[in-house]
Amino acid sequence: MPCRSFPTFTGHNYERAIMSSKEENVQYFLNLIKKSRQGKFKVYIGMIAGVGKTYRMLQEAHEMLRSGLDVKIGYVETHNRADTEAMLEGLPVIPRKKVFYKGKELEEMDLEAIILQHPEVVVIDELAHTNIEGCKNRKRWEDVMELLEMGINVISAVNIQHIESLKDVVKDISGISVGERIPDKVIQEADEVVNIDLTAEELINRLKAGKIYRPEKIQLALDNFFKTENILQLRELALKEVASSVERKVENEVIPYEKGIKRDRILACISSSEKTPRGIIRKAARLSSRYNTSFITLYVQTPSESVERIELSAQRYLLNHFKMVTELGGEVLQVASSDVLGEIINVCRERRVTTLFMGHPSFRIPYVWFDIMKYKRFMKALAELDIDLIIVS
Repeated sequence: MPCRSFPTFTGHNYERAIMSSKEENVQYFLNLIKKSRQGKFKVYIGMIAGVGKTYRMLQEAHEMLRSGLDVKIGYVETHNRADTEAMLEGLPVIPRKKVFYKGKELEEMDLEAIILQHPEVVVIDELAHTNIEGCKNRKRWEDVMELLEMGINVISAVNIQHIESLKDVVKDISGISVGERIPDKVIQEADEVVNIDLTAEELINRLKAGKIYRPEKIQLALDNFFKTENILQLRELALKEVASSVERKVENEVIPYEKGIKRDRILACISSSEKTPRGIIRKAARLSSRYNTSFITLYVQTPSESVERIELSAQRYLLNHFKMVTELGGEVLQVASSDVLGEIINVCRERRVTTLFMGHPSFRIPYVWFDIMKYKRFMKALAELDIDLIIVS
């Protein structure tokens, strides 16, 4: 099972808490050293397609080129927009590589060529793109992380609807489930996040003028994703994301000593049941991002869910949950116990949790009174530990 296994906790352990704090400080210092060797990462965020992210990246590339920097275009998607294609002229482009897939010749970003040329700055568009089978990495954001580790500075772009933890929110807004997404940790790794902002009226005018899509697609876009109410809500999400990024930068770089006393800790509880809302994990990730802290996802394995007894479908649900936690930058914690609520309290106490995410409690018909009393004791314990409880429907 792809997660870290921990022993059952039996109560508050002061010495262990101190050791945990020391380990966090050491890890923070090691992360600073690693970060200093990495390339710088700049991300342009847009609320929707057509706001001008690619155009702005190319504009910046021209400015860097005039300043004498070794800047290359690793991958840019112009979408046949005349203004963007014109901006690409005069910039050194690393040719794309040809990839054969299902009998067709396709083009992908040439990661190996970028590494070989090792420019000071490389511009890479479409951060959420899924690479064709046969490429070294499955996702383009993984290519970017590799380039950063090699000391190459990267400028990239993504639309707000491609951020993993916002999947459910974007679906509620637009009715569309976005397939290609990036983990929140990718944005959190960025040294600079810039919002390319337009009013809804300006964006719709650009669309109607044919500056975003071909004429035959304009009305379809206006009737679907480009509705004014959708644009306004997506714009709000983009502004909030950039504001959160600026807040993290202030806390990490302007007042780094305050990082050590930050006490916000998020715990999300999941189970092997298909009824466990995946929104628990996404909302915990969003809140931890806003608080500039990490989050833990706890799975309490009951005797009926032991390796010998758990159903294959339940294992699949768990694996999907664990994968999502990892992609969102969280920690998976697995504990074996028959007392689920008691174990949650133990972990809350051990990890000094401040906010707990759970699904709605269910009570067994023959044992309703017993379950209710047990849940009341659980709530009392949370109150004594001063932990906020968020029930996710």
